[in-house]
Amino acid sequence: MPNFAGTWKMKSSENFEDLLKTLGVNAMLRKVAVAAASKPHVEIRQNGEHFYIKTSTTVRTTEINFVIGEEFNEETVDGRKCKSLATWETENKIYCKQTLLSGNGPKTYWTRELNGDELVLTFGADDVVCTRIYVRA
Repeated sequence: MPNFAGTWKMKSSENFEDLLKTLGVNAMLRKVAVAAASKPHVEIRQNGEHFYIKTSTTVRTTEINFVIGEEFNEETVDGRKCKSLATWETENKIYCKQTLLSGNGPKTYWTRELNGDELVLTFGADDVVCTRIYVRA
């Protein structure tokens, strides 16, 4: 089983602003979000298939607890409440489908994949994909 545990710092990010635009975030809030999320601090604790992920930026901290294969509540990148289900897509990759609890919006998901010494995080909203690459801090 792959070991996602540790503290991670972001090395690169692609399409984050495009993702926010697809989610309907206005231009001013996008600028704030892009600046705030430029250096997120990510802490992952893992016990088998139980995960705790804490992501901290200058304006927001999110925490999620989940077990692979069990539904859990979280928020989308833009803060809407959703029901999520994480599954193993491959041996080293978690895929998590998000379903909004109310309202309409694009289909969203995230993945986390260990690729050598890197953690590759993707956020998807319809056809737009944001990729963020992290290295251990």
